[in-house]
Amino acid sequence: MEIVHQLAALFLQALPTAIVVVLFYFFLRWAFFQPIQNAMAERSKRIDGARAEAAEIERAAQRDLDSHNQGLKNARAEIYAEQEQARQAALVERAKLLKALRDRVRDEVAATKKGIENELAAARAEVESQAPALAQEIARMILKKPSPSREGATQ
Repeated sequence: MEIVHQLAALFLQALPTAIVVVLFYFFLRWAFFQPIQNAMAERSKRIDGARAEAAEIERAAQRDLDSHNQGLKNARAEIYAEQEQARQAALVERAKLLKALRDRVRDEVAATKKGIENELAAARAEVESQAPALAQEIARMILKKPSPSREGATQ
């Protein structure tokens, strides 16, 4: 029983310290921990808000980037279409020039052939007109006696 009396005396001596510790706990909770928890909650709320705002900004930037890329794609397609049209126009113009050149060359060839045919006909007519005279000249030369100076030269 004496132990119980000693424990009771010890408890009575420790009671003021326990009360001070409990009061100190409530004071710290009220003055220190509660404001820190409020600040941490406010900080978490602001961080979440900033993250949400950053995510929205990122989505907006991605939409702008997609829009810009689509605009570039459309511009490239338009430029390629214009280049293709210009290429087709150049090919058509080239084909026209080649056709005109072929026609002109064909006409020149036909005119040259016609000129050659006319010259050939004229040369034939001239040869035919001179043929009897040449034949007479050849026959006269063959029938004519060769001269002695010519015989020595041919042998």
